[in-house]
Amino acid sequence: MSRLTSDVIHYGKQYLRSKIGLFFAVLFPILLILVFGAIFTGGGDSKINLNVQNLDGGPMADVLIDNLNKSETFNLIEVPTNESITEYIKNNSLTVAMVIPENFTADINARLMNSSITGYVNVTIYGDPSKTTYSIALGATGAITNGMNFGLANATPIVGAEGKTISENSKFNYMDFYLPGIIGMTVMTNALFAMSSNCAEYRQRNYFKLLATTNIKKWEWLVSKFIFYTALLSLSLVLTYLVGVAVFDMKSVLTPMAFVLIAAGAFTFTALGMLLGVFIKDPESAVAVANAVGFPMMFLSGSFFPLEMMPSYLQSVANVLPLTYLNNGLRDTMVYLNDGSALVNLAVVFACGMIFFVLASKLMSWKEK
Repeated sequence: MSRLTSDVIHYGKQYLRSKIGLFFAVLFPILLILVFGAIFTGGGDSKINLNVQNLDGGPMADVLIDNLNKSETFNLIEVPTNESITEYIKNNSLTVAMVIPENFTADINARLMNSSITGYVNVTIYGDPSKTTYSIALGATGAITNGMNFGLANATPIVGAEGKTISENSKFNYMDFYLPGIIGMTVMTNALFAMSSNCAEYRQRNYFKLLATTNIKKWEWLVSKFIFYTALLSLSLVLTYLVGVAVFDMKSVLTPMAFVLIAAGAFTFTALGMLLGVFIKDPESAVAVANAVGFPMMFLSGSFFPLEMMPSYLQSVANVLPLTYLNNGLRDTMVYLNDGSALVNLAVVFACGMIFFVLASKLMSWKEK
């Protein structure tokens, strides 16, 4: 125990000398929470700019523009009627614009007076399909024009859709679901990147040969790193959670199971970092290898994007990544308060950690450079 304590203290002092390591462990997840929270929780103007060219000028066009103004989606910008809309879009680098055609009002009135006239009287949405503003404009405009159709036909809407939060007692916001992914990513990047780099540096500088002359065992050396990262990342979890609650009024819960999952994640990715270190000869290579392993895991495990949004083959890849189960377990316990499901994810994370730990302990040699 004294060897473990001594190694934890000395490694901790060495780690904390690096301001970069401390930044990524403690300040970086807080920064991500603040940035993404400002983007996704209404920290700014959530409306999109919609440039509208009204070539009709009749009452039906006025009704449409009035409904667009009343929506919570658009800030309308008038386009001069003497401009070519395609040239205007090009010259102003617009991502979306609408044209209300000539005779818009007259064509609608003609269909109201004569039912034998068929076909839609369309407005045209110009835009770049690769931009989200284009799809938002299409969807919102479609909803508004459908509302106009009900009014023109004197019809009463009957079927609708109602949204409710998952829990009636806890009104979670986007950040409640986002926080566990940020914490899981922080655990993975700090433990994995630091350990693989440290192993390469120890080998390059012959520190392992020096450790071989002491009484400390390989498993003790690895466990001491696990203890340090568990403490550091638990602190990161608490600070990031407190910032999220204070700034974004999050309702997720910091449960005891969350800290157990942090410990399991620190153990797993510390062991994985040491296992990668078996095959890495220098710190520069360590960075490349850690990036090759860590970054795909970061983006495929649900830290930033829901797994349901991914193609089925990528979901299959995500299902074999330990970070997926760490993220899922943290959401289970912090958002859904489902420790039973979190326990299943914890078991998977711990099992992966044990495999990495045993392999790293067996394969890592302190007597070879």
